[in-house]
Amino acid sequence: MPGLYLAAILVSAAGVALLDRRWRLAAWAAPGRTAAAVAIGTAFFVAWDAVGIATGVFVKGDSPLLIGVDLAPHLPLEEPFFLAFLCYLALVLHAGAGRVLDRRAERLDRQEAT
Repeated sequence: MPGLYLAAILVSAAGVALLDRRWRLAAWAAPGRTAAAVAIGTAFFVAWDAVGIATGVFVKGDSPLLIGVDLAPHLPLEEPFFLAFLCYLALVLHAGAGRVLDRRAERLDRQEAT
């Protein structure tokens, strides 16, 4: 089924965005910084992929789940979407972990004060 991989990436990103919106972790807390971080991260990893493709380390396999559009040899259309999703997910996880650790520290501080 062509396009299933891209659909899975987009649905997963929507799920992460819902979590982000609920707890205001990344894009809902700082939209400009989040967009810049995702764009810079995605550009870095696309360049990384280009080096890997040029050196023969990365090759695109055949999959019926891909749309079939290549941005460059061995670089399917889905790759930048996947890389952007990974960057966004990392930001949300980092912010969420920081919030959990901060709350834990606050709780420990309150326990020590009593």
